[in-house]
Amino acid sequence: MKTGFIGIVGRPNVGKSTLLNAILGEKIAITTEKPQTTRNTIRGIYTHYSETPEEDDVQLVFIDTPGIHKPRTKLGEYMTDAAISTFSEVDAIIFIVDDELSAGPGDKYIVDMLDKITTPKVLVINKIDKMEPDKFRRIYEEYDEIGIFENIIGTSAKAGTNVSDVISAVTDFMEEGPMYFPDDMITEHPERFIVSEIIREKILMYLRDEVPHGVAVEIEQFTEETDITKIAAVIYCEKKSHKGMLIGKGGRKLKGIGKSAREEIEALLGTKVYMDLWVKVKENWRDSDIALSNFGYKD
Repeated sequence: MKTGFIGIVGRPNVGKSTLLNAILGEKIAITTEKPQTTRNTIRGIYTHYSETPEEDDVQLVFIDTPGIHKPRTKLGEYMTDAAISTFSEVDAIIFIVDDELSAGPGDKYIVDMLDKITTPKVLVINKIDKMEPDKFRRIYEEYDEIGIFENIIGTSAKAGTNVSDVISAVTDFMEEGPMYFPDDMITEHPERFIVSEIIREKILMYLRDEVPHGVAVEIEQFTEETDITKIAAVIYCEKKSHKGMLIGKGGRKLKGIGKSAREEIEALLGTKVYMDLWVKVKENWRDSDIALSNFGYKD
């Protein structure tokens, strides 16, 4: 069996989590159109048994990382450090872009770091379904000229286009090894973590501007009974004014977030869910080492 670890890196909002979900065929990482949605490194486990003698059995562990950006808070520093540390821990790297290298400094910053390591690298040009052919050609040629990528693949992670090509490309760099996880396991994260991320995803979808990025979700109760799972979660925000926005007039906003999250959590767990949500203020928690540790963003 070919096995190994693959890091998925890139700027915020280029489609890293969407690609991971497409590879696995199930949603384990939250996705929104807002940058910096992913805060933790999330491991997705892809296991495939060959259907012909010419193919290899494979188990690939994909590590979805936070978007690499210039941090403005300690949370931002943690997210960027978590992504960069992946470079030296994996057997291959998928670098995702959706624009020309000349479009801004973000991709150039990552390319400069990738140029310094010998880990095999695959460039994925994402969102080709929204891209003119000439633009795809320009992006391809710019990155091909750099000469540090073993393969360049165009995809639409959202539509599932060429995702199998990405899997094949990284499999080529894997070697015979042990099976790290059971074949029916798609993530090592506990259900509590995924539930908290689903709640945070709905907050990102329901709210605009700076409010969602100052929000953390803590699961205080997760009780599985015969025919129902009881969940109690606290949503922390940084300002009293944000608390009002989260709750909404007559509690409507919070009810909408809760209803949307509960429906997805029920589909995930395969059981009815009773969920209580509260909102509390913890000022400037993104710059507090203690708060970051309590929320699982720092060891």
